[in-house]
Amino acid sequence: MFLSQLDVKCETKTKDNVFVNVVASIQYRALADKASDAFYKLTNTRSQIQAYVFDVIRASVPKLNLDDAFEQKNDIAKAVEEELEKAMSAYGFEIVQTLIVDIEPDEHVKRAMNEINAAARLRMAATEKAEAEKILQIKRAEGEAESKYLSGLGIARQRQAIVDGLRDSVLGFSVNVPGTTAKDVMDMVLVTQYFDTMKEIGAASKSSAVFIPHGPGAVRDVATQIRDGLLQGNAAS
Repeated sequence: MFLSQLDVKCETKTKDNVFVNVVASIQYRALADKASDAFYKLTNTRSQIQAYVFDVIRASVPKLNLDDAFEQKNDIAKAVEEELEKAMSAYGFEIVQTLIVDIEPDEHVKRAMNEINAAARLRMAATEKAEAEKILQIKRAEGEAESKYLSGLGIARQRQAIVDGLRDSVLGFSVNVPGTTAKDVMDMVLVTQYFDTMKEIGAASKSSAVFIPHGPGAVRDVATQIRDGLLQGNAAS
């Protein structure tokens, strides 16, 4: 016998009070050896099948929450198929296959579900962004700390090199020029650097006015201050 198909749309309510339209697709056919039963016992086969589908769906779906109804479509279809097979076999019909092809909530419910899902994804994205910014700030702080440490280390080494260079120069000059002491050489080097510094300040075109004490006494005071500072730095290192 040829195969027939009936699509049934049934409105019902889930356990969490959401109205849905459940669409079931039923494939059936009359049995060859019971053709007379199929022809004479039922005046409207499609209406009879639809009634059984309504009965099973409205008994099954209200036991499930909306999410569970989507996940258990196959169980609902199986329950419909079993009920139809028991009922329709007496009328000479065979139920070939039963499918739940769609579960469609109300439009407002779908919109609300989409908004909930979108909000959850936005929260997740915000959390990930905040975590990424936190990591960047930590790495930036670690980088700045490392940079300052290396800068300080470089300055300390630079000062140590200056002190070592001056010491070697003074000792070498004292050895090569008889009669001069280390203090005499140091004073001469510092005074020379003092005048070189004044020359550079004066030669700079964009320099602001700088007022410094000047004269033989001032030069001696500056030399003493620089020498004492270098000696203290050398002793500390």
